[in-house]
Amino acid sequence: MTEAPVLAPGLDEVTRQKVRGLVGLGMRGRLVVVGSERVKIEAQKGAIFMAIVAMDVSRHSLDKVVPTLRARHIDIIEWPSAAELGAVVGKETTAAVGIADQALARGIR
Repeated sequence: MTEAPVLAPGLDEVTRQKVRGLVGLGMRGRLVVVGSERVKIEAQKGAIFMAIVAMDVSRHSLDKVVPTLRARHIDIIEWPSAAELGAVVGKETTAAVGIADQALARGIR
């Protein structure tokens, strides 16, 4: 069994700006789920095509969602901070964001 690839752990600023814009677009179109618990639930349903995970959150938060994403072979993008990821989706902080639209996920890749 192969693991889901971790995409670009060291994203450059231009790429991060592109991801921010596409995730914001997805938020407006309700194509994004926010929060580790919701991402985990939607991944279990097979409704997530990609996930963005903040790397500065607690191990407990990561352990809630990352094993499910890997088991489902869902691509994971590592994001530097929960505060920055939260700002993208209009929250103070968030540990994970799931992309629920295949075309949007393809655009982010």
